[in-house]
Amino acid sequence: MTDTIWTPDLSAFPGPKYLALSRALREAVGDGQLPQGAQLPTVRDLAWRLQLTPGTVARAYQLATQEGLIAATVGRGTFVASTQPRLGPTQPLFLERVQSGTSGFVDLRPPQVPEVGQAEVFRAALLDMAERTGQGWLDYTSQSSEAQLRAEVVRWVGDRILGPVSPDDIALTHGGQNAVSLILDCVLRGDRPVVLLEELAYPGFRHAVRTARAETLGIEIDRNGIVPEALEAACRRHGAQLLCLTTEAQNPTTGRMPVERRVKIAEIARTHNLQILEDDCYSVAESDIPSLRALAPERVWMVGSLSKTLSAALRFGYVVCPAGMGEAGRLASQYAYFALSRPVSDLCLYLFSTGAAATIRAKVQAEFAARLQVMVNRLGGYDLNWQPGVPFVWLNLPRGWRASTFTRMAEDERVLVRPADEYALVGGRAPNAVRLAIPGSLPMVAFAAAIDRLVRLLDRPPAELAV
Repeated sequence: MTDTIWTPDLSAFPGPKYLALSRALREAVGDGQLPQGAQLPTVRDLAWRLQLTPGTVARAYQLATQEGLIAATVGRGTFVASTQPRLGPTQPLFLERVQSGTSGFVDLRPPQVPEVGQAEVFRAALLDMAERTGQGWLDYTSQSSEAQLRAEVVRWVGDRILGPVSPDDIALTHGGQNAVSLILDCVLRGDRPVVLLEELAYPGFRHAVRTARAETLGIEIDRNGIVPEALEAACRRHGAQLLCLTTEAQNPTTGRMPVERRVKIAEIARTHNLQILEDDCYSVAESDIPSLRALAPERVWMVGSLSKTLSAALRFGYVVCPAGMGEAGRLASQYAYFALSRPVSDLCLYLFSTGAAATIRAKVQAEFAARLQVMVNRLGGYDLNWQPGVPFVWLNLPRGWRASTFTRMAEDERVLVRPADEYALVGGRAPNAVRLAIPGSLPMVAFAAAIDRLVRLLDRPPAELAV
């Protein structure tokens, strides 16, 4: 075991000091300067040597711990655990559905689109496609052959205030998660760039950022969304390249950002040359206030999909690119996966052009609304956040409960819920809350019964159960 004398020269690593130190640590481990098993200086000791704050050193150590390079042992210190960084996925799949009803469990973790006639419409579309299948199905899909589908997407988003949008601004993707990765490919530059996320955010963001070899930083949110002062401070300190956020239906809190806050966010992004990913996948059908894409069209990438409105199985998504950047988005998609598969693109074109997509969306939203009303009626006595048209609610747990305990005891009642800590970044704050999503395939009676089981559980917190 080596001693703890290690004082790196950070001048060779530009950027924020915590990133510079984490890179220096990664390099020292990689070239053998710090062999496996070597003990590192304490946070305070290294901070004193480098004239940094202890918080800066602690953050660099946290990044190295997440990569698997170092490990801390209580009472002994921090040691080099591996000579190879673990930069790939380190958590279980963030989407693994339990089929509600058939398993004996009711899964309220991911929303599920209800069956409102999609199967019959899809069957008719596939039969129509089969009649028209020809040699065009033998070659790669070209950008020009997707032009009509991109035009239909422009019409599909016409119920939102986006500013001027044309088919040339659209890039087509295999679902919303694929769209997030595409945007990261287009935007991020350099070694370990910084991406800003809401302090509670869709887990797919951090998975995509990790895959892109970037750093994540959580920004404080309040009931109106990202706090402008916190965003401004983070931009000044960390030189971030991208902000990922949801303005219409924040996931998981259901919050909707007012237009005044959107204007402030756009102004800060312009000042610091920050690109923005605006997630629109959970939005309701219509919006009466400008999107960030309308307020800052030169820097906002808006993501949408059909997973929450028609069918998650289609794996169809799109990006409304910043003005003048549509070709860059489509070029990135071509390098990543050439184009959408022909069956998916033809099926979606049929759904859009015949009006079937709009009809299905309206029916899905009506069914979600009915089930949301059941949730609100039964849970209305608690601190519940919800928004019409959004297929989940955010339940702030009453006194006596912790999210982890409630999640475990709900599972004992055969109801699966998602605790707040699944939306928090590593080291971030997780409130005492859970997200409850709507399983559209579950019969209404069984759905209501599951919510009633949660209500009975909420009425008797663990302190009372122990009496």
